[in-house]
Order: sequence, then C-alpha cells, then structure tokens
Amino acid sequence: MEASDGQRVRDSHRRSPLDVIMSQIRRKRTASDRKPLGRFLSQTSDRAGIPEDGEMEGREERGVGEAADTEQDVGWGQVCVFLQRLGKKADSRSLSLAHCDLTATDLLELATLLQFLPQLEEMDLSWNELIGGCLKALTSYLHYVSGVRTLRLCSCRLNAEDIVAMGGLVSALPTLCVLDLSCNPQLAQEFSGGGFKELAATLSHTTSLTTLRLQACSLTTECLDALGGSLRCLPSVRELDLSCNKSLSGGLNRLTVHLSHLTQLESLNLHLCCLTRADLEALIQVLPALMALTELDVSSNKEAGGVVHPLVSALPLTQMKRLPLSSCSLNEESCTALALAVPYLHSMDVSWCKVVGGRLALLLDALQPSVITELCLSSCDLTTDDLRHLAAVCRRGCLSSLRVLDVSYNGFVGDDGWSALFAAGGLGSLEDIDLSLRPSTSASCAVWLPVLLCALPQLPALTRLAAQRWTIGSQDRQQLNHCLKKRSVLLEWDPDIRDATSSFKLTSYEESQPEE
Repeated sequence: MEASDGQRVRDSHRRSPLDVIMSQIRRKRTASDRKPLGRFLSQTSDRAGIPEDGEMEGREERGVGEAADTEQDVGWGQVCVFLQRLGKKADSRSLSLAHCDLTATDLLELATLLQFLPQLEEMDLSWNELIGGCLKALTSYLHYVSGVRTLRLCSCRLNAEDIVAMGGLVSALPTLCVLDLSCNPQLAQEFSGGGFKELAATLSHTTSLTTLRLQACSLTTECLDALGGSLRCLPSVRELDLSCNKSLSGGLNRLTVHLSHLTQLESLNLHLCCLTRADLEALIQVLPALMALTELDVSSNKEAGGVVHPLVSALPLTQMKRLPLSSCSLNEESCTALALAVPYLHSMDVSWCKVVGGRLALLLDALQPSVITELCLSSCDLTTDDLRHLAAVCRRGCLSSLRVLDVSYNGFVGDDGWSALFAAGGLGSLEDIDLSLRPSTSASCAVWLPVLLCALPQLPALTRLAAQRWTIGSQDRQQLNHCLKKRSVLLEWDPDIRDATSSFKLTSYEESQPEE
C-alpha cells in the first residue's frame, strides 16, 4: 500500500502544468453543475453515456447526412477548380463551356463531375471540335442531371458514334426543351448507317421539346422523312431551324406534310436551303394550318421572290413579326405584296434586293407608328429620294421604336440624302446604325458629318455607328472625338482610309477590341 501511495505521489509530481490547471478547474465546479445520477441516465443528450436505440439511429442518420454534405462540398469544389481552369465561373444551374477547346479528357472529367450538379438546367458544349467522337462518355452520367432543359452541341464535329450516343443522351433528359445540334455536317452524312434515323426516332419521345435547331447539318430529303415522322409526336415544338441545308432542295414536301401537326409552331427558319418553286408551293399549302406562326425565314432562296403574293396571303398576317426576304430576287409585284404584311412586322429585311431602290416609299408608307424595331436595307440601290422619304417617315414618328437601321452599301445616295436622314429626328430608340460603303469604294463625309454631330444628342440610345470606307478630315475628327468622349458608342470606321487632310483613327473597330 505504501509503495502504491508513494507511486501516486511520484506520478503527481510528474504531471504537466496543464494537468494541474485542468485539475483545479474541475475541482471548482459547483454542485449545481453535477447532475444527479437518475437525470444523467434518463436524458438523451449528446453527453449521455448509454444512448437509446432511437438516439443511436438519429446519430447514424446525422452522420450519413454530414458525410453526404461533406462529399457534395468537396465535389462542388472540384467543379469550381475544373471550370476555373477553363476560365469559367461555376454556376449550379448553367454550364456554359462553348469555345473552351475541350478535349476528350476534359469531357470525361466533366462527365464524372455531373453528379455534383444535380440542379443543372442548361449545358452548352458548342464550338469544341475536339470532343467529336467522345460523346458517349457523357451518357452514363446524365442520370445525375436529368433536369437539364437546354442542350447545345453546335460545331462539335459529331460523327457516327456520337449520333448513336445522342439517342441515349436525349432519352436521359426527359425534360429537355431546347436541343441545338447546328453546324455538325456529319450529322446527316452518316444517314446510310441509320444514325440520324435513330436520333429522329428518339426525338419523338421528348414530348417537352420546344426548340429544335439543325442549322447547317447537311440534311438531305431522306432526313426529312425521318424527322417529319418524329415531329408528328411533338406538338409542343415552337421553333424549328433547318436553315443552311442546301440538300433539302426539291424535297421539302416530305416535311410539309407533317408540319400541320405543329400547332404551336411560332418560328420556322428555311434560310439558304436552295428551295425550289415546288418547295415553296408545298410550304404555302401548309401555312394556313400554322396559326401560331410569327416568324418565317425564307431569305436567300432566289425562287421566293416569285411567290411573295401567295406566301403573304397564306400567312396569319396580324400576328407576324418577322418575314425576312433578303437575297430573294424580289420584283415589283413582290414589293406590292410585301407591303400588305409590313404594317404588322417588327422587322423588315429586304437587303440585297435591288428592286427596292426607287420604290422604298411603297414599303415605308405601309409602316405603322411604333411597331417596327429593325429595318435592313443593305445593298438595295437606294437613291437620294429614298433617303429623303425615309427621313419623312422618321418625322412622322413611324420609326420611334426602331433599334436597328442598316442602310449600308448604298453608294448612289447623295450627301443631301444622308443629311436629310440625320436631321429628321424621330430615332430616339436607335441603338445600331450602319452606313458603311462597299469595300471597293470610299467617299468623303464632310458634307453630312456636321449634321450627324448635331443629331447625336437626339440619339440617346445609340451604342454602335458603323461607317466603314467614309473619309474624314482632321477638324471633323476632333469634333467627333469631343462628341463621343463621354458616350460608350462603338464607332467602326476604317482607319486606313485617308482623305486630303488626314487619316481617321478614332476608336476604330480594331482599336475598340480588348487587349488579349
């Protein structure tokens, strides 16, 4: 016993200063701090020595939840690091990786990170041509982001394997609303292998789809058969873009027979599809059934100029907002027919239609006040009188809502015409104006520039002024610099064009670009 007591004495002398302090603190605890034994055993607190079964389960559940939260936090950190490496900011709902030079390795890493993005609604991998052939890497992970509503894969060099993978990809996204596969020319070139046919068949099950864009995908008339059959099952589609598919020429009737099922279709884009007159006539036949249509683009189809009258007659004019007819070889009869639709249009584009020159008044007189927001008259052989008439329309207040005005490439307009336009006023909403000359020409703006300078205070919304190939003198340059000094107006002026006095280098387009 003595040895034991002596041992305890020696141990007490070996205790560290911290042990001594803690011992004193424990001795100072009051009686009220010491809970009775009965209370100690009956409580189910975190200090309980013997937890009950329910408490143990609760602890286990909390432990699992905390572990899951920790894992999610770590995963989100990995997502942030991945996106930071690509120069992007993390967003739990939107994943925008367009133009990021993604590789196959990047795509695989991204796929493994999808489990940490359960709220993802938008995914954009466009313009990453190195991921072509690797789309299958995504499909086995898409169940983590089944709520994605927008998927963009433009210009990714999708090949036959990708097209097959697209079927599984689309099937894994039951709420998909927007699908954009534009600028993938191999999408339809692999049709002989049945890839596009399988993709089209899968689309028929995406009943929530509202937007389908297949621009510049080398679609053929055979593709229209497969696509048309799927569209019959997609009455919710509101936008269909098949533009820049020249091989559709002569076979549009394979699609139009199914278009009547798209009762909610608002926008149909057939720009630059080399449509024949027979194609256009087939389209005109189905137009009365498309009662929700507000935008129809048949621009850059030469044959469209000869069917404007029946086209306009078949459209639901009172709700039409856009009917671009640029590069459509319009004739005098076409202009007269188009004038019937002009009062309702929010945008009028007749660029590259020479017949408009000298006849612009026919279209302008049909405008209704505060309706049109975009007016494109590029390369229309406009005359000085045309610009004067445009100025008169401005004074009447018909262009008070106009935001975009393109009167470029109209070299026949004299100084009086430009001066009249700028002096007219009535363009308080104008944001963008283009008066550039053709690349092979140049002219002095000394006569009308002072009028423009005086008009700038009446253009409070202006953000861009393009005047390429116009020359300017030193004094005018200084005055323009003074007028725009406190305004964030992007001025596109060719810095290499010189007049008799000096060259203009004020905020040229090249100089306005941010440094890399």
